Amino acid sequence: MPENGDHLLQEFLAKVDSREALIGVIGLGYVGLPLAEVFVQGGARVLGFDVDPEKVEKLNRGESYIGHISSEGVKKMVDAGLFSATADMDRLSEPDALLICVPTPLTKVREPDLSFVENTARQIAPRLRKGQLVVLESTTYPGTTREVILPILEESGLKTGEDFFLAYSPEREDPGRKTHTTRTIPKVVGGADPRSAKAAEACYKLAIEKVVPVSSLEAAESSKILENTFRCVNIALVNEMKMLFDRMGIDVWEVIRAASTKPFGFMPFFPGPGLGGHCIPIDPFYLTWKAREYGMPTRFIELAGEINVGMPLYVIHRLMEALNERGKALKGSRILILGLAYKKDVDDVRESPSFKLIEELQKRGAHVEYNDPYVPRTRKMREYDLRMESRDLTPEGLSSYDAVVVSTDHSCYDWDFIVEHSRLVVDTRNATKGVTRGREKIVKA
Repeated sequence: MPENGDHLLQEFLAKVDSREALIGVIGLGYVGLPLAEVFVQGGARVLGFDVDPEKVEKLNRGESYIGHISSEGVKKMVDAGLFSATADMDRLSEPDALLICVPTPLTKVREPDLSFVENTARQIAPRLRKGQLVVLESTTYPGTTREVILPILEESGLKTGEDFFLAYSPEREDPGRKTHTTRTIPKVVGGADPRSAKAAEACYKLAIEKVVPVSSLEAAESSKILENTFRCVNIALVNEMKMLFDRMGIDVWEVIRAASTKPFGFMPFFPGPGLGGHCIPIDPFYLTWKAREYGMPTRFIELAGEINVGMPLYVIHRLMEALNERGKALKGSRILILGLAYKKDVDDVRESPSFKLIEELQKRGAHVEYNDPYVPRTRKMREYDLRMESRDLTPEGLSSYDAVVVSTDHSCYDWDFIVEHSRLVVDTRNATKGVTRGREKIVKA
């Protein structure tokens, strides 16, 4: 007789192979909803879970609330009977696989906040059944799945690798990117044990073109941390170079373009007003926090984090200098922030530096408004509740502001028009590089 774990694994693999497996996605945001979509496209049935009843109702009506996921696509999934959403956590026992896609933010003192992950695991534990696969996708530090998730799930009395399967597979979403999609971006998968690894690999092959198995949970978790720490450090480097070159009267964007002509040994990264998105601003702090457990100082990574966190204040400093040269104080000035999203051509505002810019400008007595065609109004977030609406870009409106700060360089912006009608443009993205008239109004920051 085969061991019970082997028997359960074979049952799971058979369900996956026959497309009979029900996939549960917990957290239907910028990671979970695209993931649900590609599983449906792969022929699987998906049950989505979210604590927000409004999101659940919209999805079940076939409506999307994420810019790059069309309502037409959601409605097609619902009408085909392959997708539905629920806020009823008692249904967590139904899916054969549960993929956890919940936030992992930082606390106010920049330490990991795993409350969403832990609460999700505690919701699953009393409903966990034999043969289920549980996968954590949320960004976190190496050791989270084994040290935090596994003990909570085993409070059910079931054993990992024998009664249920546990894995980690880092999300690699990049909203707005046209060249790669959720389906085409390779998926790293690490299991708590060999059976769990096999189950997770088979599960993701339903939806993803290439699955990359690694030897452990920790290796999979570490791959995600390395990817984003690499980007964080290099962005910090060019941000620091930008500040230095500004003092030297050198255009950092021109320097990057020139360096990029080297066909080897150089990879371009670009400065900005700060880091945004859910991963790059957060991952390095997760890693440095975990490193303290091993008595290992991560000075290089911590310095990069400090530089990037400080960029909004640098932008404000440059704005204050530019206003001062025009005989105007920041206090009492009317400032327009162009772009609330953390990157161009998306509606994703997670960790966007624009929020920090607005907060700090308001603290200094400025009257601040914003424009973003992708974000018509702000919504309550964990740290911010601005209660603002996007302002229209008109000649009269632009000329009424003492300064326009380019925080996000959406492709739809007409930079010639913006510069023509503005008194002062503080450009953090090199968005106005093609503007020929009115360049005396532009200050790089």
